[in-house]
Formats: sequence, structure tokens, C-alpha cells
Amino acid sequence: MSSKSKKGDMKTNSLKAVPASSSKSSQLPSPAEMKKLYRDMLLIRRFEEKAGQLYGMGLIGGFCHLYIGQEAVVTGVQSVQKPQDTVITAYRNHGHMLVSGISADEVMAELTGREGGCSRGKGGSMHMFSVENNFYGGHGIVGAQISIGTGLGFAHKYKEDGGVAIAYMGDGAADQGQVAESYNMASLWKLPVLFIVENNQYSMGTSTKRHAAGEFYRRGEGFDIKGEKVNGMDIFAVREAASRALEDIRAGNGPYILEMVTYRYRGHSMSDPQKYRAKEEVEQFKTERDPIEGIKKVMSDEYGISEDDLKPIDKEVKDIVAGAAQFSQDSPLPSEAELWTDVVIES
Repeated sequence: MSSKSKKGDMKTNSLKAVPASSSKSSQLPSPAEMKKLYRDMLLIRRFEEKAGQLYGMGLIGGFCHLYIGQEAVVTGVQSVQKPQDTVITAYRNHGHMLVSGISADEVMAELTGREGGCSRGKGGSMHMFSVENNFYGGHGIVGAQISIGTGLGFAHKYKEDGGVAIAYMGDGAADQGQVAESYNMASLWKLPVLFIVENNQYSMGTSTKRHAAGEFYRRGEGFDIKGEKVNGMDIFAVREAASRALEDIRAGNGPYILEMVTYRYRGHSMSDPQKYRAKEEVEQFKTERDPIEGIKKVMSDEYGISEDDLKPIDKEVKDIVAGAAQFSQDSPLPSEAELWTDVVIES
């Protein structure tokens, strides 16, 4: 499901108007690819559940923002990326790290501030980084990653490497002024940037109905940027829209905006009491729109893949997460010398 924003082409759709998995079988990936998508989403879900447990035990300090419920967005987009593409996002970044190829051990150890973490324990939950995997953060300043992502797009164009910068933001960050500035620059120079608004319908504790005027996917119209509104709870709709957008960008047509309408099951962060929404609302999304249950139903209906067929994947994911939790506690704390590494470049 998508709504396109172009000159002379305007359609609107409601997220609630379509089922969680509405794709036609002709658009579906192969059974093997389908299992891979299921595995990646399940890994994010189980990893985040374990991270929540470790936070409750006091093993993870500071802020911790979980991605539970939104797994279809980053899994679907990543599945149609190319190796040279770069990714940047905000502080709800654990899932983005996992699908970018960073091991669960490294991500969990970073959460607990250990030397074995992907940023050697100095980034924590909000500021992870892995240049080796083309992942440029993990940013705690709301909206700042979009300007940096636009710079990554400039780098791709300058190097002529065929890459696209994929810059994620939440619906709250989309209201920041630097986002509009980035849209302007990206369009003016036709930079290869895919801007993705992960609209989980709440900016911290404020509903989008109360903080955002208009539609996020239409905010590029004044800058001549195409946009689409996508059912972010349907991984097939995500893949289809991302493929279309990336193809358009690689053709040299400049940036593209995708508004992924999704939903987070947990609070904004672990300290959020969630008094701004009814429990019934959350339960409705879990029971009627869950992306993992959605793909399981499609696998069963289209390919006859049963619960028993998925048990090996379930066990693999369970073992990976358990191992990551143990590694995150066994890995040593960073040495005092780490205070001075990666701070300045010595000539």
C-alpha cells in the first residue's frame, strides 16, 4: 500500500484501510528469501526483548529505545539495498545495526558498554557506528542525522560509486528545521538520498495528530521531491516501495521520501510510562497488524510453510540472542586508554 506524491499524481490511503499483508503473490519473494526476511525481523524482535530485560536488570545504563513493532521497515528496506549504500538513523537504531551486518554480540555488548561492542563500549545504545558496514550512526540529536545523511548522499555523487544514502528519521524529527534545509539541498543538487520517515504515530508522548500538520510524504513537494506513504507494517509493501524509490534515485532523479506508517509496541524509551495511549490500542496493533505474524501468514498461505518449518529459525535466533546476552556480560569494560581513542586524528 502506498500513496504517491507527484505533480498531477495524488492518491491517499489510510494505514487502517488495508490488511497487514496485502501483497499479491506475483510480488512475493521466493520461499528462501521469505524465510530470511522472517529470520531478520524475528532477530530484531527477540534481541530487543532481551535488551529490555537487561535494562530492567540494570545491565544497560542511560537511555534505551526499542524497535519492537517496527521491524518490517528496516528489514524490508535493507533487503533491497546494494552493498555500496550507506545508512544513517537516530537513536532507535539497534535493528538497523543488526540488518546492516553487525553481529548481535557486538550490538548487545555496546548496549552494556563493553569493550567487545561495535564502538568499543563508548557509544552505548544511542551512538553506535560501523564504517565497515556502511552504518554511520546512531545519533542522539533529533534530526541531525538527516543533514549528515544528505552529506553522505553528496559523497556518493562526488565519488560516482552508485551508492544511495538512506537516512531514517522519526515523525518527531521530521518537524525539525534542518530536515527542510536538507530537502532543499538534496533536491537542488539531485543527491542520491532516500529519506525515510518512520512514522510510529507518536513523537515521544505526543500523537502525530497533535504535532504534525499535513502528511510527511508530501513535505518534499515544495522542493520538487517525490514522496510515497507506505504501510510500514507490511514488509512486502515496504520492499516494493523501497525498490521503486531506490531505482528512481539511481536513475539520477534526485532524492525521494518514503513515509513508513508503523507502530512501536513499547514506550518511546524504557523510562516511558505510556500514559498517552490506551492499552487497547497497542493490543489491537499486536493482534491485527503485527509484521512478523503477517509474514508467517503469507508464508503459510502462499508456500505452505508451517510453524514446524520455522522452528529451526526460531531456535537459531533464540541461541544467537542468548549468546549475545552472555557475551555482553563476559566482555571486559573498556580500559582507561580508550578515553583517548577515536577522539582526534593524529598526524
